[in-house]
Amino acid sequence: MKSKADLARAWLRKARSDELALDGCLAVRAFDAACFHAQQAAEKYLKAFLVYTDIAFPLTHNLARLVEHCSSPDASFRSLIPVVEPLTPYAVELRYDDEFWPSVEVAREARASALAVREFVLSRLPPEIAVAAS
Repeated sequence: MKSKADLARAWLRKARSDELALDGCLAVRAFDAACFHAQQAAEKYLKAFLVYTDIAFPLTHNLARLVEHCSSPDASFRSLIPVVEPLTPYAVELRYDDEFWPSVEVAREARASALAVREFVLSRLPPEIAVAAS
């Protein structure tokens, strides 16, 4: 059985992969896909924290809900709610919306939000765990 540290590292590696996909999508101007990967990266960073802290979480793409779970051991996570709320629709609802064609600015804002979640989460994990996201 994997340790909680190993599971957290796995989530961080997946989040980093979504960041790379996000940057690739931005480079080729696939801004809708970039927004999706921003949401996915943020979700996986939050889940890495939850796994590391032994907090069960629901199968959800709702980032505010995940933040609430993270705030159980660390109330400062609540400061992320305004950062993550705009990302949540990119997971499912807008992913399949044929009229959703975000601008480069919207995609860049999504990227900035995902990176803010990344930095916030990594600052709360031990360095030997956080290194998996680099």
